[in-house]
Amino acid sequence: MRKSVPLVVGVALIMAVTLAGLVLPGVTAAQSEPELAPELYVYNWSDYIDPSLLDEYEETYGVRIVYDNFATNEELFARMQAGAQYDLVFPTDYMIARMIALELITPLDKDNIPNYKNIDPFNLDNWFDPGGEYCVPYNWGTTGIAYRLDLDLDEPPSSWGALFDPEQAAMYAAMGGINLLDDPRELIAAGLAYLGYPINDTDPEHLAEVRDTIIDVLPNVKYINSSDYQDTLLIPGEVAISHSWDGSSIKAALATVSDEYPEGLWRHVTPEEGAPRWQDGMCIPTSSPRKATAEHFINFLLEPENAARSANLTGYMTANLAAHDLLLPEIHNMMPDEEQLQRLEWLRPLDEDGMMLWDQIYTEIRASQ
Repeated sequence: MRKSVPLVVGVALIMAVTLAGLVLPGVTAAQSEPELAPELYVYNWSDYIDPSLLDEYEETYGVRIVYDNFATNEELFARMQAGAQYDLVFPTDYMIARMIALELITPLDKDNIPNYKNIDPFNLDNWFDPGGEYCVPYNWGTTGIAYRLDLDLDEPPSSWGALFDPEQAAMYAAMGGINLLDDPRELIAAGLAYLGYPINDTDPEHLAEVRDTIIDVLPNVKYINSSDYQDTLLIPGEVAISHSWDGSSIKAALATVSDEYPEGLWRHVTPEEGAPRWQDGMCIPTSSPRKATAEHFINFLLEPENAARSANLTGYMTANLAAHDLLLPEIHNMMPDEEQLQRLEWLRPLDEDGMMLWDQIYTEIRASQ
């Protein structure tokens, strides 16, 4: 249950403090103001939070967290459109914009989130949520390529051609195999970048070219997995190379540290043709009846120590500036430099015709596996 002082003394103290316009020592405004719901329903990416934080929040505040995972933004969107009841969701930038337009998420009451001040200005006021009105930035990063340092390579991969050029793909297949992300926006965007097209392109001819390019290399692809690939494929060495979010690459590196590879066995590459940049947010669905409790939980996650705990466990760069000094050096070292940032693009929402075409292309790719 939620911690409290003895009833009679506590009530008297709280009344006196309230009249004085003060807050009890050890009780923050965020802890004392909201009436917390008994349950909170959270929908997040897999392996995207330190699970001990969920236990700690439950034990401290008496709120049971019902926690589900999704593998793609499209899965999250479909569940919400179908009426699934969640109080806190973690969509990516382009999906945040789409959800705002459809009024699926609601503006935040930042008075309930005093730790919002910890967010890095670099991660605020982006195109998909001007002014940070709807979502609190959570993690950010890039999509690229993860590869093993113990491969017999003349030079490390530097291009999407490592995945999509048939000759290179065959080489990596022989070295242990390739994994592609099971994510339509990410996979098609990578194919577009490889072919020299914008990553949000909806030209039917360009998308058909992407489809054919990916289908041509599918015989060399061992897995198409975006849900748990860092744990089931990268860390145990089931593949030689993978389409990868940088946090997954970092997590795999942290889990494979050895005397021979003191910084881990895996490295992350931002391909020379360019790549997606992404940012995930903590957002409250419009249908949530527990908005104040969701904001209280967000505030808890924004404590610098808590943000760093999740970042260091998952490998992703937190948007919490106050937590940066608490991050592992491996996370700092693998993030893009200024030159790499210039090569990154945001994934943008597609119009209805564009979405239908991308869905069709992805369905045809998966049907050819």
